[in-house]
This record gives sequence, C-alpha cells and structure tokens, in this order.
Amino acid sequence: MAFSNDMFTLTVPILEKIARPIIVYVFLVLLLRIFGKRELAQLNPFDLVVLLSLSNTVQNAIIGNDNSVTGGLIGAFSLLATNYLVVRFLFKHRRIDQILEGSPTVLIENGKIRRQALAKELLTESELLTVCHRQGFANAEEVHTAVLEPGGVFFLKGKSPSADDSFRKEVLDRLEKLNRRLDHLPK
Repeated sequence: MAFSNDMFTLTVPILEKIARPIIVYVFLVLLLRIFGKRELAQLNPFDLVVLLSLSNTVQNAIIGNDNSVTGGLIGAFSLLATNYLVVRFLFKHRRIDQILEGSPTVLIENGKIRRQALAKELLTESELLTVCHRQGFANAEEVHTAVLEPGGVFFLKGKSPSADDSFRKEVLDRLEKLNRRLDHLPK
C-alpha cells in the first residue's frame, strides 16, 4: 500500500494552523458563557443537535483548506494546549475564574421552586423535576436547596434524611443496643 505525500503536506502555513483553533476556542468559550449554564447542565434533544451541529460548523474554521494529517495534528495540539493553558491560568487566578464562570443559581429554596431563576436559566419545571428524580427525590417539596452551579452541575440537598440515611441510622442504633446488651452479659 503506497502512502501519498499529500497526506502529510501542509497546504496552510503553520502559524495559521495554530491560530485558527485558538480563535475558534475563544469564540466558543465566550458563546457558551453568554448562552448560560443550561448548555452545560443537561442536554435535551434540541441542545444536543445544536452542539453536534456547532462542532461540524466550526470544523472548517479550524482546519481551513488543509486536510492533511499533519495539519489535523497541529490543530488538535493547538486546541489541547490552549485549553491546558487557560485552565492552568484560571486555576492560579480564582477571582478571574469566578468572574468568567459566573455565579450559582438557586432553583429551589426550602422546597419552593424559584420560577424567576428557572426562567433566567431557561429551564422548565419538568426538567428540574427530572433532576430531582435522578437524585432520589419524589418532588420539589422534599428538596431543601437545589443549585445550578456555574459549570452546569446540579447540587441538591434534601429537607430530611433520605430513606437510605434513615435505614443506616436505624441499623447502627440497633447494633449499638445489641452491643450494650452483650456488654452486660456475664463473662
């Protein structure tokens, strides 16, 4: 099997191959920040189609007219290196990271759904209840606090101990009683 020399020959200057992915990276990070945490939180079918289409849409902006393996490797390296440097920089500069990421949004407080917060994050009550169900809560009233973190992660805290916690506590209490009884038995 013969390999073509075109497979490794760059048709675009190396600096352009490095700059294109960096420009697209910055653009996408800014867009995701503008359009909110919802894009990161949970994907409904519409969000998934947008993200898949988005990756296909920016593909040519990243690779340009170069379809060589070398060009692809340079582009991939540029994306990964840019992401590494940005994450490293933000790790050392937490205040800038907090400004860029935004702040958490409280969606449920004391069992009450905050509809304005849902509207701000473009989440429906049905989507929020799905999140509650996935975390083991039957309804929003069982949730003391539900927070959508800037990275798109939901944090839920229940009002009362969960069934698992209650069962664990009951088993431990019974074991403690058995232990005390055993201690009082003659040896």
